[in-house]
Amino acid sequence: MTVFLHHVRRLLASPAGGATILLLASMLGLAMANSPWRTDYTILITWPMQFSPLGDHGPRNSAEWVSDGLMTLFFVTVILEIRKEVISGHLSSPRQIALPLIGAVGGMMVPALTYLLVTHGHADISRGWAIPVATDAAFTLPIIMALGQRVSAGARAWLMTLAIFDDVLGIIVIALFYGTALYPDALVAAFIIAAALACMNRGGIGTVWPYAAGCVFLWIILLNSGLHPTLAGVVTGLCLPATSAGRDIKRSTPLETTLSVLGPVVTWGILPLFGFMNAGISLAGLNAGMLLKPLPLGIMLGLLIGKPVGVFGTTMLVARLKIATLPSRTSMKTLFGLSLLCGIGFTISIFIAGLAFPASDTVALAKMGIFVGSVIAAIAGWLWLRFLPVSVHPVLCPPEGKL
Repeated sequence: MTVFLHHVRRLLASPAGGATILLLASMLGLAMANSPWRTDYTILITWPMQFSPLGDHGPRNSAEWVSDGLMTLFFVTVILEIRKEVISGHLSSPRQIALPLIGAVGGMMVPALTYLLVTHGHADISRGWAIPVATDAAFTLPIIMALGQRVSAGARAWLMTLAIFDDVLGIIVIALFYGTALYPDALVAAFIIAAALACMNRGGIGTVWPYAAGCVFLWIILLNSGLHPTLAGVVTGLCLPATSAGRDIKRSTPLETTLSVLGPVVTWGILPLFGFMNAGISLAGLNAGMLLKPLPLGIMLGLLIGKPVGVFGTTMLVARLKIATLPSRTSMKTLFGLSLLCGIGFTISIFIAGLAFPASDTVALAKMGIFVGSVIAAIAGWLWLRFLPVSVHPVLCPPEGKL
């Protein structure tokens, strides 16, 4: 028993721990949706939780509270992680930012075009073009960590940074293309609150609670603005100070404090809950042949072909043009394997699928494509990197520490 508990503690402390819990929660949701308890599962995720002061656009049930409410905290952590890397990590210079950023843009455009090409002539599902654009860092990180020395520290940093940029681009896409009709009065109010948060940052307010309160008010306003309310998390993450009050370097900054508190909550609570409530699709009436329908096929090909082609192609182009150098001690073959792993789309992909296709039958097909495409991408990327001879490109790959 002691040995078992030791292994459990090691798993929970490792990068694979969060991904394992997320995967188990998602599998539990899928299992319940296809079991004798499917009615109980449906009741659970559609439990009425409408709060009248939030108006007609507020979350109406438990699943919407998770997707529209708790996921706001997920987006806060995404923004804080990337700011942390910009301040003192692997993104502390423009050249370090350029490679994963441009790779993320290519990894967004090509999958979207792939989806639109496959679904051409089906206007009813064209709205799902953004589903295959995101990479799920929660699943890619454990895979590359398990590969050990086969993936260099520079390559790991590049992939995780690219995944974070993917999330940011996904947020922008959600804001621009998956909102509802815009309401000017609410937008003005949202702008005023966002400006107030920015002024607090400039004014040196170094405690977290004013920003937390501002995030709540901004979220409420955005519910009735036509923009997605999770954008409140993006704005708050951008405004939280990265320096201590009074410039006391010994104190944790608001950014560090918030990240240390929210990080475990998001990893061990919010993401598994999101997976549990959104992965539970009924497989009744579905069969493998349906994967060849335009919607799931477009998503799968976007993840399996569009994503690696977009990421790898733009990254090589940037390196060839000497805009930036490849990650330290990383060959082009290794980079291609990492690009395959970029086809693992889960959290943001499912999130966008729910926004694009509210109808349950259509979103079930979309999630089918996401699951199958992500699993194949994970297996293909792992096999490629696992059995690839460890080597580096003599020209494009600088030694460790020279990125």
